[in-house]
Amino acid sequence: MIILNEPIAGLLVLQPRVFEDERGFFLETWQKETFRKLGVENDFVQDNWSRSEKGVLRGLHYQVQYPQGKLISVRSGSVFDVAVDIRRDSPTFGKWHGEVLSEENKLQVYVPPGFAHGFCVLSDNTDFTYKCTDYYHPEDEAGIRWDDPDLKIGWPVKDPTVSDKDRALPLFREI
Repeated sequence: MIILNEPIAGLLVLQPRVFEDERGFFLETWQKETFRKLGVENDFVQDNWSRSEKGVLRGLHYQVQYPQGKLISVRSGSVFDVAVDIRRDSPTFGKWHGEVLSEENKLQVYVPPGFAHGFCVLSDNTDFTYKCTDYYHPEDEAGIRWDDPDLKIGWPVKDPTVSDKDRALPLFREI
């Protein structure tokens, strides 16, 4: 596992070692000691899997009292994955980074606690998985509008399919 990029402090774009031959491939997506050496000290407590159709946009979500770090992978298909730094004491507060994750490139992103997160689906169907450093607390969920004019996220989809709940999220300046 190597760090390809750390565009914002703590936000890691990772490339696992892939062992591939005519039978297929093998890769290790998470190993505690490897991640500790990369600076990820958090323990993971929950795994999530979502499937979405092309053009679906989910996010930007975060938890207030129980912030989650996330180790993100795409099992099939592709997404444009976005993390926004919402750590108020951070020099990169309000900055975002986007990365294409796909079954082909096998990249992973570690999003530390203190970031809002979202993604849009680029392929016909996508299976998206992520490990979390804290449990999901529905009463603690919050978010930022995906099309916030101050963040100016360069989403690569026009007219995405967005839930009513995500459409009603506040703007960045309102959080």
